[in-house]
Amino acid sequence: MNSTKKKLLATTAALVAAGTAATVGAVAASAAAPEAGTKTTVKADAADGNLVQSAHLSVAAATKAAQAGLEAAAKEGQKVSVAVVDRNGNTIVTLRGDGAGPQSYASAEKKAFTAVSWNAPTSVLVGRLSQTPNLKDIPGTLFLPGGVPVQAKGAPVAGIGVAGAPSGDLDEKFARAGAAALGR
Repeated sequence: MNSTKKKLLATTAALVAAGTAATVGAVAASAAAPEAGTKTTVKADAADGNLVQSAHLSVAAATKAAQAGLEAAAKEGQKVSVAVVDRNGNTIVTLRGDGAGPQSYASAEKKAFTAVSWNAPTSVLVGRLSQTPNLKDIPGTLFLPGGVPVQAKGAPVAGIGVAGAPSGDLDEKFARAGAAALGR
């Protein structure tokens, strides 16, 4: 290798090393702690009204309710799915019963979401569609009987949805059995 090539190679290596060091330095600098006086502290406690508390079902309670709904359906020879969502509509547990239809899983979740969102059984909400038909256009909702809210001190804490029985009345009956299991 001649001296010109060696100098070029050495220069290139030095530039790569310098670039790497600069990049590592920049990353390290951006990950450093903020300078003194730049922190923003917000007072957040229940006493000043910046926080609110809400009650949620435990996973164990949600599972107990879903299992009770499945068992009530099985006693009547029905193959259903049962979903339990929290106060915010997030799914806690969904159980798809043996032989339940593929659509029942998503339908049960939507019924549970709808029930907790309006704090009313979905069978009652179906009647509201005649007055406000665009309610059915709200994403994630399903206005068919089979969803019931779960309340604590009059406020919704969860929703239970059942789907797959041949009628919404049966779905709601099984959802109510799930809710009743929480009172035991």
